[in-house]
Amino acid sequence: MRMLDPTSAAAIFAGATPIETDRKPGLKRRDFLKSSAAAGLVFGLQLPLAKKAFAADAVGEVPAGAFAPNAFIRIAPDNSVTLVIKHHEMGQGATTGLATILCEELDADLPSVKIEYAPANVELYKNLAFGAQGTGGSTAIANSWEQMRKAGATARAMLVSAAAQRWNVPASGISVSKGVVSSGTHKATFGELADDAAKQTVPKDVPLKDPKNFKLIGKNDTRRLDSQAKCTGTAMYTIDVKLPGLLTAVIARPPAFGAKLVSFDAASAKKIKGVTDVVQVPEGVAVVGKGMWAALQGRRALKINWDSGAAKLNSGSLYADYLKIAEAGSGAATIHADPNTAAQLKKAAKSVDAVYEFPYLAHAPMEPLNCVAWLHDGMLETWGAHQFPSFDHMFAAKAAGLPPEKVKLHSLISGGSFGRRANAASDFTVEAVNVAKAIGRPVPVRVQRTREDDMRAGWYRPLFVHKVKAGIDASGELLGWQHAIVGQSIMAGTPMAAMIKDGNDPSSSEGVWPTPYKIPAMSAALHSPTQDVPPLWWRSVGNTHTAYVMETMLDELAVAARQDPLAYRLKLLKEQPRMAGVLKLAAEKAGWNKTTLAAGKARGIAAHFSFETYVAQVAEVSLKADGTPKVDRVIVAVDCGVAVNPDQIRAQMEGCVGFALAAALYGEIDIENGAVRQGNYHDYKVLRISEMPVVEVHIVDSQQAPTGVGEPGVPPLAPAVANALAKLTGKRVRRLPLAGQKFQVV
Repeated sequence: MRMLDPTSAAAIFAGATPIETDRKPGLKRRDFLKSSAAAGLVFGLQLPLAKKAFAADAVGEVPAGAFAPNAFIRIAPDNSVTLVIKHHEMGQGATTGLATILCEELDADLPSVKIEYAPANVELYKNLAFGAQGTGGSTAIANSWEQMRKAGATARAMLVSAAAQRWNVPASGISVSKGVVSSGTHKATFGELADDAAKQTVPKDVPLKDPKNFKLIGKNDTRRLDSQAKCTGTAMYTIDVKLPGLLTAVIARPPAFGAKLVSFDAASAKKIKGVTDVVQVPEGVAVVGKGMWAALQGRRALKINWDSGAAKLNSGSLYADYLKIAEAGSGAATIHADPNTAAQLKKAAKSVDAVYEFPYLAHAPMEPLNCVAWLHDGMLETWGAHQFPSFDHMFAAKAAGLPPEKVKLHSLISGGSFGRRANAASDFTVEAVNVAKAIGRPVPVRVQRTREDDMRAGWYRPLFVHKVKAGIDASGELLGWQHAIVGQSIMAGTPMAAMIKDGNDPSSSEGVWPTPYKIPAMSAALHSPTQDVPPLWWRSVGNTHTAYVMETMLDELAVAARQDPLAYRLKLLKEQPRMAGVLKLAAEKAGWNKTTLAAGKARGIAAHFSFETYVAQVAEVSLKADGTPKVDRVIVAVDCGVAVNPDQIRAQMEGCVGFALAAALYGEIDIENGAVRQGNYHDYKVLRISEMPVVEVHIVDSQQAPTGVGEPGVPPLAPAVANALAKLTGKRVRRLPLAGQKFQVV
């Protein structure tokens, strides 16, 4: 699988038609990157720049004989069918999902198509959910659903029209299957019809398939299109890029947040064989060499003096500081306010007061961050995992001091991201540009981070504290809910700050309000203190902590009311059939209240709505001999609309469980005097295969437009585990991670 060269793409897609839809892609409310006027304002800050630049990647003529009816499909006379994937592939399966939708309507042979990744061109390849070119918020399939269907159907209609003219038969009598067009004794491949199809008028509106006629969508036998290249080592990651004279750089970064560079002595570093340059950049001091080893040795030899006088941050003390802020209450932004909350809580026969603490979390993708930058001939080229080309292009141009039309991005796949590669400062792209600029010679350079560099550089899921009080009456009915959240804003100070309304950053408060549960007299407030630690969205963003609070508190209220936790939730979901549906399905498949677990085991349940998807999970938990928890089995029910690739949905739910369980058990970035203590997988643990529970995934059959699956499976896991532990041991877990906490069966 090769990457699409922007130059060749420009020639192919000159004059190609971007396919858009007249409606939002099945989205009622975005939990993250919202499909709203506010989101349009946000990205409008940089779209003029992007449009000007990306127009430079759309110049030239369509090659003779090629059929390119739109920006996503190219059919050559040699019968090769190439699909252009507009979304970043980071393991989530967007490549296969988008290709499946295209091939469904095109009636192409899915296993034989070629895949190329789109060049940076916001006009052709923008994310319809938020108007910029980028992948995030579990929107890849959701925003592309109708767009890809129309793109495929348009190409098919033009091929059929060409065949009808050639054979002098009615189009209604022509069938298409696996890339072959036929009518009676007539038969032709897509390639044989390509030249004639290119001469047809592009239809403005085409009928789409009735879902009952789907041959690919919803089928379980679709294999991932990118697996073979990854298994054979032919998939190209940033570390695989080879260019003439390519150098490698590592950066000596501040040892603590708030530390400043005072001076450095490069003499010893320059003596290392293979070191070519030692240069100061805004990120620190870059040591450049003819390979990674030389650069690393040079960095170790570098003598550098930092002023860490301002580095006073200790994450351990933030919990107490944030609790004081929550208790004081002043200066908070309103998430939701019900004037009856205080009065209702006073009436409560029973109330539950709880404080919840959540640490900083690193993304820790398997592939550490890296990027190649090459300043030459008055232009800049970069090669990297450009998850958000609109951001990366804007900031790369600014760093290089070049006009946008002189900057070209080459987008490559990545070995995981979980939000890290989509940050609104494009840090890993910008630092590569800064190093290339500082070298002062027209040579390409790859800035490569070690895992320790990656782990300690910030951009974490913020540390949060929640303070909640909820009350019930004598019959167990919920009366009121008071909720305070304290944690850094992710959006503040970024091009996305326009999403903050009256101080409420939705990436901090999503999952608390609005909520599917009919909670009476609910009031919630948000405090957003600032810190030197750069914050960033992390797989499922604010839902990572809000779901835990909501679902464990509801469970605790059910116990206080002496009611079944499932039944208690369902009473609050009478107007939410899809949320109730996944809860019932997960409970049924788990044998909730029907089958008895062995002694020493317990079940816990939780559900959450995020990224327009409903997920419920039941966790079966036991204790190890040392009193630490062991998750044995997780039953997942997911309602994500049309299941484009059911096997991929299962894989994402399984991956979400593993990812979330690692964070619940071990995830914590601990900062002392401004310095991060963790550095690699030995002290920032990810889940080992022996710790992975059995996961059963059940997908709700639906004809609703597809919604996200890359993130929604994360939020319910930790509260389901915690609720099981509470049932097993009687101990409520109010601070994550679980590491270091011991339990005993009661």
